[in-house]
Amino acid sequence: MFISGSPKAAGALPTSPAPPPAPLVPAPRRSPRGPETAFRTSRNAWLLAAALFLAYAVLSVSRHRRMETLSWDLGIFEQAVRAYAWLQPPVVDLKGPGALVLGDHFSPVIALIAPFYRVFPTPVTLLVVQAALFALSAVPVTRAAARFLGPARGLALGAAYGLSWGIQRAVEFDFHEICFAVPLLAFALEALLARRWWCALGWGLPLLLVKEDLGVTLAALALVVAWRARRNDRWAARGALAVAVVGVVSAALVFTVVIPAFAADGYAYWDKLDGDGPGPLDGLATKLSTLAWVLVPTTGLLALRSPLLLVAAPTLGWRFLSGDEHYWSTDWHYSAVLMPVVALALVDALDAARRSPRPWLRAYSLQLPAGLLAAGLALSATTLPLSRLGEATTYERPARVGAVERLLARIPDGASVESDIGPITRLTSRCRVFWIGDTRGVLPDYLAYDNDSGWAGEDPLGYARQLHPDARFTLVGTARGIVVLRRI
Repeated sequence: MFISGSPKAAGALPTSPAPPPAPLVPAPRRSPRGPETAFRTSRNAWLLAAALFLAYAVLSVSRHRRMETLSWDLGIFEQAVRAYAWLQPPVVDLKGPGALVLGDHFSPVIALIAPFYRVFPTPVTLLVVQAALFALSAVPVTRAAARFLGPARGLALGAAYGLSWGIQRAVEFDFHEICFAVPLLAFALEALLARRWWCALGWGLPLLLVKEDLGVTLAALALVVAWRARRNDRWAARGALAVAVVGVVSAALVFTVVIPAFAADGYAYWDKLDGDGPGPLDGLATKLSTLAWVLVPTTGLLALRSPLLLVAAPTLGWRFLSGDEHYWSTDWHYSAVLMPVVALALVDALDAARRSPRPWLRAYSLQLPAGLLAAGLALSATTLPLSRLGEATTYERPARVGAVERLLARIPDGASVESDIGPITRLTSRCRVFWIGDTRGVLPDYLAYDNDSGWAGEDPLGYARQLHPDARFTLVGTARGIVVLRRI
């Protein structure tokens, strides 16, 4: 009797052995998405940037409003921008009477703030511009991540980048010129990942106008472009090598010729690399801790798989070789320029990892964007500066501030004032301000300093005589530790 399907049935054809399973083939590179998806990705990127701008600006302006300035840098940059706004040489008296800012750091890019400052002559203008530039850098990071990883993971990585500790520390640090470098690096690396080689180099070239050391960073960026373009675009690769040479030569000229031309004593920061100070191995625990912060909460270490990470090498190099301990840690603004580099190196690494034949690596790459966003949110809600946005005191104006501002208002516009960190940012928009103890023979009209800790002693007039033995001062008043004296 014939039984269907039995191999022993009369006339049945022999059964072929089952074919072996197909080998695991890595997923192909994502093809370009349709215009609707591209529009949605771009819209999400800009909405994220708007939210980040609001958060950064509120944090910065509220700190200024509460007189929580951390250093004299905001006053220094306001003096330079104020001079540019009125088409004058960028004299920064806080660095010494008549000192030109280009003899301190070569950052002519800050002149771009001058038109805004001319309309709104206040240090808040610098803080808002910085918030906008940092927020803008999230757009290319989000777009690049979405292009390679999909809209959801792209938005997660963009948000994680916007919450990264390096950006938040820079926002907390009042103002610094590196706020221009952050979006330039982000747009340059986005173009590099999209294989738009000349565009990447074009975004990188303005780094030469941001700060003197970024010429070497430009060279590192150009070398990565040359390496990536070497096989399919030899002209771009050769152009990138030329840009690398331009970056190194420009940095050398700025260090040795341009800055000394504006500063009588030459480049003031060479002593940071003084061989008599701490060596490269000193502070090793702090340096390794900083390196871990750069790579772990921002990339889960996966950025180590991308050559784009080489763009961070010059900044990490000069910081860790310096004898100044301030450069070694995660404080201040020094790590902000590293954040777009590690974020886009991560995008590059994730694109390769999701096509890896190793299942664990593919799974890790799929889960990492959400994990990094969760880490960024957790840190931002607890220890990082943006956590202050959830505190009611952030939005309150202390009574001390009102009393201090009323006292400082007794100093007339245009007066020369010798001051320290406390009163500086209430004076630089309307007075000529010197750093206390560094007027170099110039007699100021007023002294205004924060003696809340008692560092200047209990006799303001006696302290004034120490600073200027040949002048006489009278006490204008005191308010919550701030002392104001007038020369008579």
